[in-house]
Amino acid sequence: MSVRELKRHEVMGRVSRNEIGLQDAAALMEVSYRQAKRIWRRYRQEGGPGLVHRSAGRPSSRSKPKEVRERALVLIREKYSGEVGKRFGPTLAAEHLNSDDGLKLHPETLRRWMLEAGLWSRERKPRTHRKRRERKQHFGELVQLDGSQHAWFEERGSKCFLMNMVDDATSRAEALFSEQETTWAAVAVLRKWVSKYGIPKALYTDWKNVYVKEPTAQQELRGEVAVTQFGRMCAKLGIRIIAASSPQAKGRVERNHGTHQDRLIKKMRLKQIGSIEEGNRFLPRYLADHNRRYVRAPQATEDYHTPVPEGLDLDAVFRLEETRTISNDWVVSYHGLLLQLRRHGRQHAPARSKVSVCEWQDGRIEIYYREQAMEWDEIAERPAIAPATVSSKPSTQHRKSKAPPLDHPLKQKSYQQMLARKALQALQKGGKQ
Repeated sequence: MSVRELKRHEVMGRVSRNEIGLQDAAALMEVSYRQAKRIWRRYRQEGGPGLVHRSAGRPSSRSKPKEVRERALVLIREKYSGEVGKRFGPTLAAEHLNSDDGLKLHPETLRRWMLEAGLWSRERKPRTHRKRRERKQHFGELVQLDGSQHAWFEERGSKCFLMNMVDDATSRAEALFSEQETTWAAVAVLRKWVSKYGIPKALYTDWKNVYVKEPTAQQELRGEVAVTQFGRMCAKLGIRIIAASSPQAKGRVERNHGTHQDRLIKKMRLKQIGSIEEGNRFLPRYLADHNRRYVRAPQATEDYHTPVPEGLDLDAVFRLEETRTISNDWVVSYHGLLLQLRRHGRQHAPARSKVSVCEWQDGRIEIYYREQAMEWDEIAERPAIAPATVSSKPSTQHRKSKAPPLDHPLKQKSYQQMLARKALQALQKGGKQ
């Protein structure tokens, strides 16, 4: 008996003992008074078994014929069964039974048949086990960095990125709006963090070419490590970059994105902020309130941030650096620009030597040769080569030297050796004949 039928059996027992009337019994069973009278009549005639539904134990009028079931199971055993990993599932088997064998069955019906026949089991793929990573114990021991593209200004502005930094130990956040997730965008938010708290021990990022990159085939052959411009800057500061293997690995900053996408957007809506410049002016006030609400105390009181060393110019750290070769006309090519080096006496870099071209975010460019700044001018095209002047006197600078004759004193020894070798060859030839 079902739960409902057992409840009705109890209520009918109370009616038979005159504890309640049929009207109260109908209310308890949540049926009409007429239905309660029918149930009471069946109970008086047949007792408790009379309350069981008449269709219980009987085959459904909508069930498939027995012959169809047996044919489907035979086809599955012959064509679609096998060991785990190779056998067909109910859905795929139903598709092929319909297309190949002309037997149309619902996948759920076929699944029940296969389970009863032992041709299918409730196989569940094991989920990838991810061990929970505990927070770091010290402030500045690990800072997560990521960019989130979103409609931060809703319909008031275009989509942009929020460069977000979150300390792993305390959840302290720092952020900055940017058009794209570029090297300069990452530099801007990192420099803001360094200026406020110091140099962190490590950064946790994703596998974007801004932060890390795979070495090329040539670099692997030479045993070189591929370093991005941002990675080179972090190396100068002693910051280690750790690339996360999945978004879940850096869940701290990912969840922080969700908080900002809710609270920050609504707050900017009230202020009618619709541009990156306005958003960056609003962020300090917002982050102060955000950190006051969500920052937690670290497990250890020691701060792992390193103060910026005295005498270290951050402008000399946060810049792009690329190596170039000086051409024979003392021109350096850099991203489509032609930079003509100035020559002052003997204090200039020789042609074909290597120089370092440095560029800052504001577009300023400097060229260094052996850590010495070089003066240069931007030119539109390379200087023309002056044509050679024709002289009446023959030039002796590029005259080809004549080889001395064989009887020259310098070649006497070799000449005599050659004559002796020819004579020996003639004797050997005559002897063979």
